[in-house]
Amino acid sequence: MKRNLLFIVNPISGIGKQKKIEALLDANIDKTLIDYTVRYTERIHHGKTLAHEAVEQGCFDAIVAVGGDGSVNDVVSGMAGSNIALGIIPCGSGNGLARNLKIPLTPSHAIEALNHYKIAEIDTIYLNERVVTSIAGIGFDARVARRMKQAKVRGLQAYAKIILSDYPTYKEHTFRLNIDGNEIERKAWFISFANSNQFGYNTAIAPLAKLDDGLIDVCIVDRIPLLHLPLTAPLLYLNHFELSQHVEYFKAHEVTVYNNDEKWVNIDGEGERIGTELHFYNTRKSLKVLVP
Repeated sequence: MKRNLLFIVNPISGIGKQKKIEALLDANIDKTLIDYTVRYTERIHHGKTLAHEAVEQGCFDAIVAVGGDGSVNDVVSGMAGSNIALGIIPCGSGNGLARNLKIPLTPSHAIEALNHYKIAEIDTIYLNERVVTSIAGIGFDARVARRMKQAKVRGLQAYAKIILSDYPTYKEHTFRLNIDGNEIERKAWFISFANSNQFGYNTAIAPLAKLDDGLIDVCIVDRIPLLHLPLTAPLLYLNHFELSQHVEYFKAHEVTVYNNDEKWVNIDGEGERIGTELHFYNTRKSLKVLVP
């Protein structure tokens, strides 16, 4: 019996890999196994609407997000509470969740993998009723995501330019957190709340994170002096960032932040204005995902 897939394409995601998606689908999907439909987003968060409509129609076996982590987040948000599986064709800048799931980063290869996929179950994190599939962040992380949202150009070069521009002047903030019932106060440059171990661009901000362990990996990072960057930055690529003297690491089921005074949060690579009080909690194995 054929499977029926819906592809939701963000036409402006990342660095443009998705622009030939219909030709790639025609060339790489096994049409003896799969029927498919393609729909394009037309505005911000339209992917959530399209995914919700697809769930209501009840005729698709899976919904495939074609884009980056932000596009994946929109699709998952629209699928919330359903039993439909998520597929990913990574066409964004960082592609953190796809990297963690070992989904090929070349779109044609990712499409080929859908011909004989298997289904894995992974966790999601909820933040004030917003879903997080990969990583959320506050502090400098949220500042960069907010700036990227306004940028005309995406990609690693644009990301690095914003970091270098804002790094010298951004000040640490003091955050009050409740981590599984234990209240702490920390002065931090940024804090990440991770489901995936991938920050994007093959950097592992939370190298101990697992997608199906029912836990949130909390990574509190103080301001890293410029002289320490040559020693600290490589740890992101070597999967050992937790070993840095500038990192404090926790694992938790539930976390509350009481004073996110800037009100912005990086949710899966997209800057979102959420508020000053943030409540994170893990929902274990709540999302089915198509993997190679």
